[in-house]
Amino acid sequence: MAHYNLNVLGFDVSFKAEADPKRVEQAKMLLEERYNALKQHGKQLSKEKLLTFLALALADDMLQAREEMEKSEERLRTLLDEMNKEAAQAVDS
Repeated sequence: MAHYNLNVLGFDVSFKAEADPKRVEQAKMLLEERYNALKQHGKQLSKEKLLTFLALALADDMLQAREEMEKSEERLRTLLDEMNKEAAQAVDS
């Protein structure tokens, strides 16, 4: 398990994770990019409110991705069922 020491949005954080170092860096960059974009639109907002909006936006992204994945899995199950039915009919013929 890798140990990380990062400065993210002005906060020093240390943690251990099995995540690929490249992915950790990409996650840090994504947070910083999104935070800076929010900061430009909400110049009068406190850092706490901006971080709350950032957390909500990322949670929404995760929920949308989960929903899309579930829809894809359902489509795959449907296709697999159809393929199995066709294979069974071909064997019966």
